[in-house]
Amino acid sequence: MFDPVISSLPAFAGYFATAVGLLAVFLVLYVFVTPYSELALIREGNTAAAISLGGAIIGYALPIAVSVAASHNIYVMIGWGVVACVVQLMAYIVARFALPQINLNIPQGKVASGIFLASLSLGIGILNAGCIA
Repeated sequence: MFDPVISSLPAFAGYFATAVGLLAVFLVLYVFVTPYSELALIREGNTAAAISLGGAIIGYALPIAVSVAASHNIYVMIGWGVVACVVQLMAYIVARFALPQINLNIPQGKVASGIFLASLSLGIGILNAGCIA
């Protein structure tokens, strides 16, 4: 009854660990690209930073999940993860140039900016996930 699940556990563990690793690398890069420390702002209770970072995490996790489901092997999944990372980081950079005040708004706790960045990340993540073949 549980044989298929048990026999699939090594593959699950490999894909899951790789997905978590990709997410961790994305978070490090995202925090590096932003001119403010999301984690410090979140520790201080900054809702805008929490919303923005949460959206970025979900926006990146969506294409990773699809890449796990669509990939024939873990290396293809990693390739799609790298593509998704670049796309998400580029979306933030474009938003930063289009709305230069956003770099000041997030540290000031302006929730509208956090919602905008989260929505942008989610929208790009959904489109990104849908394009994975």
